[in-house]
This record gives sequence, C-alpha cells and structure tokens, in this order.
Amino acid sequence: MPQLYNKDTGALLGPLTAEQLQDLIDLLVEESATDRDYYIDATTLDYLEDNDCDPELVALLRRHVPVEGEGIEIEWRDA
Repeated sequence: MPQLYNKDTGALLGPLTAEQLQDLIDLLVEESATDRDYYIDATTLDYLEDNDCDPELVALLRRHVPVEGEGIEIEWRDA
C-alpha cells in the first residue's frame, strides 16, 4: 500500500488507497513518468475537491497544508 509523506520533513502523512493514488496521478501534473511528488496548497486542495477527488484524501491533505501562505511538497512511496 502506498504511503504519503511530507517531502521536506519526511513525516508520514498517511496511507493511500489505490483509488486515492490514482486521483493524485490523474488530477495533478507530473514532470516525468517516475515523478512521485506534488506541490499542494489551498488552491490545489480546492481544485482536487472540485474535480471529485476522494474526500478522505482531501481531508488528509487539508490537515497538513497551511490555510494561508506556502503549501507543502508531498510524495508517495510504496510501502
């Protein structure tokens, strides 16, 4: 099962289901076929929500992304 991490701190944010991972891959920009990281800010969270991303994934990310200011870099890794 893939795990989601804060890329800067290495802190585990939580597990991802296959469907949640697919939402990230489908909805966010990847720079290459091996890209596993994304920048998430409040605007990105709104975009994910507006595009029917899994509500539990959006809630997980909202707990870790500041409401104002800079966002965070996240990455997923296979467990």
